[in-house]
Amino acid sequence: MTADFLVIGAGVAGLSFALRAARHGSVLVLMKGSAYESNTAWAQGGIATVLPPSLCFSGDSIESHVADTLDAGAGLCNEAAVRTIISEGAATIEDLIGYGVVFDKQGEQFQLGKEGGHSYRRVLHTRDTTGLEIARALIETARQTPNITLLEHHVAIDLITTAKLGAVADDRVLGAYVLNARSNEVSIFRADRVVLAAGGCGKVYLYTTNPDSATGDGVALAWRAGASVANMEFIQFHPTCFYNPGATGAEARSFLVSEAVRGEGGILVNGKGEDFTLLSDPRGSLAPRDIVARAIDRELKRTGADCVYLDITHKPQGFMRERFPYIYENLLKYGLDCETQAIPVVPAAHYQCGGVVADVAGRTGIAGLYAIGEVACTGLHGANRLASNSLLEGNVMARLAMADILRRFAPSKQAPAPPPIPEWEPGNTAESDELVVIYHNWDEIRRLMWDYVSIVRTDNRLRRAAARLRNLGKEVREFYWGHRVNADILELRNLVTAASLIVDCAVRRQESRGLHFTLDHPATAQRLCHDTVLRKF
Repeated sequence: MTADFLVIGAGVAGLSFALRAARHGSVLVLMKGSAYESNTAWAQGGIATVLPPSLCFSGDSIESHVADTLDAGAGLCNEAAVRTIISEGAATIEDLIGYGVVFDKQGEQFQLGKEGGHSYRRVLHTRDTTGLEIARALIETARQTPNITLLEHHVAIDLITTAKLGAVADDRVLGAYVLNARSNEVSIFRADRVVLAAGGCGKVYLYTTNPDSATGDGVALAWRAGASVANMEFIQFHPTCFYNPGATGAEARSFLVSEAVRGEGGILVNGKGEDFTLLSDPRGSLAPRDIVARAIDRELKRTGADCVYLDITHKPQGFMRERFPYIYENLLKYGLDCETQAIPVVPAAHYQCGGVVADVAGRTGIAGLYAIGEVACTGLHGANRLASNSLLEGNVMARLAMADILRRFAPSKQAPAPPPIPEWEPGNTAESDELVVIYHNWDEIRRLMWDYVSIVRTDNRLRRAAARLRNLGKEVREFYWGHRVNADILELRNLVTAASLIVDCAVRRQESRGLHFTLDHPATAQRLCHDTVLRKF
């Protein structure tokens, strides 16, 4: 298949880009599963932005939003990138409303929420399913837009570049080998402009708020193609995921309780009802996520408890049912009425703050290859993402990427003739009949990452993780080359790559900063105030 633009991923970043690109040529959008399997669709809180006073009552300013983002990022943000993305906030909201997104209002004014690390109420939302509303609007608009083809259950195997085909003097992207997961057929998808918008890698960890699709595909694809990767040690753990003591396995730590609940007055307490977070930061439960997650981790280890509690019972009856209906109804399914009972919570892996090295327009080191949204490392998040900045980033980067592509690689501009692209060769490999091996390796990766590379780390744990991941990587490579590809093998291959990149970055950062906290280097070192950049070649 051939198109002017190939987009890998269909969250806010990928679909926002596709809708813009469709005005200039044909667009193919690859979705690994169904249309709504993205981190965007699972996002509860909202989208942080500064709006004109005519649209809201907040007293906020772009300077304040910039300052809060820089503070949360613990010294590693690129201030120019932060200012660029935050300054585009009002235009982003216009875009989304134009696509049909409906945000909550009070009269003619937008209703704004507050989350950890924010000085003002600046989070636009649609109750507690903001991401789902954004996904709905973008998907429906894309389906009605000529020039866009949405392909569900299509998995990118590897990017095709001129360097991989031997043209080392002219490294540019040519497309990708893609697996149709339904038919198990592999095809060449030809495009001179490829946009990675594949999200993060939460499934690297045993407990995560992410959907099953978040297996680090975009980072792994870019890494194998030769792009640089940075700051993968900074994995954000969301402090408040519902802990169900009656459940076993991942179900016990999978349901997110939005940070917006704390923004509306929810307080984190221990089993005695004490607000332990104030010992870590005067902002208490509304401190940035890295601080709150470590406070919870410390309290659990100090007391030996299985969880802490998020208490919102002091609000009037009916408040949670009205403001957070999705959370309220889901907790009721587990037998908990959050208007009368405190919610048991624990941290879980949530967001990838590092990723493929890119500028704010998504431009990578490979010509024609762009990375936007969570998969990219632009300097916006630094060592810790400020809550609700991610949906903003995805839309803004889509706009800037399109503008950059039109300047550099407009469809009307003829690219040099590429070398011939060889057809996919499955070889004489047998069909995979050893799924137990895949599941075992998958489980081992996620458990070792949770045990050794979680909220608090040590040099010894990281060394153990690195050694085991090297062996697992070898096993997975042998399995990959020895069997016909399928979606399970491809996800496992990407998962072990993403895990290894996280550990390799963590080993190099011998200090504690933001989301990376190590007992062997508990202080922040000014000499290490720079990105951890990995280069494959």
